[in-house]
Amino acid sequence: MIAIREGGLRDARELAELEKIIFPTEPWTEEMFRGEFSGLNPVLYLLLTDTEAEGRVVGYAGIWLIGDEGHITNVGILPEYRRRGLAETLVKALLAEAEQRGVTAETLEVRVSNAPAIALYEKLGFRPAGRRRGYYPDNHEDALIYWRVKE
Repeated sequence: MIAIREGGLRDARELAELEKIIFPTEPWTEEMFRGEFSGLNPVLYLLLTDTEAEGRVVGYAGIWLIGDEGHITNVGILPEYRRRGLAETLVKALLAEAEQRGVTAETLEVRVSNAPAIALYEKLGFRPAGRRRGYYPDNHEDALIYWRVKE
């Protein structure tokens, strides 16, 4: 069974380990996650856990809370848990919680080659708003900029 819980500083090491599996070409480090949870800037991370695997974290999503805007920083699901609708469940929960905290618009960047993520974001109401050329340092791939504005 899958559950969702809020992440925090205690999860930084585990999130960094997941990053190495999910995003091997440019994973966030433990120090980067510790910075996220430092309290300097408001953030929200939701973690997917497998309750049948002793609460193992199998996915996560983060969003910076900047006034009434949210910037989704990362969404990742372990490969063996993909194609189950978990990313959609997780992102919907993240958006709902961010909106409860006053967010009325969300943005994100996504690789132009990441068709599954683009399809998910568009399904959830995100619309293309621009392109960042050479955005990803590992291969200089462009990023599409998406926005979702609460009506």
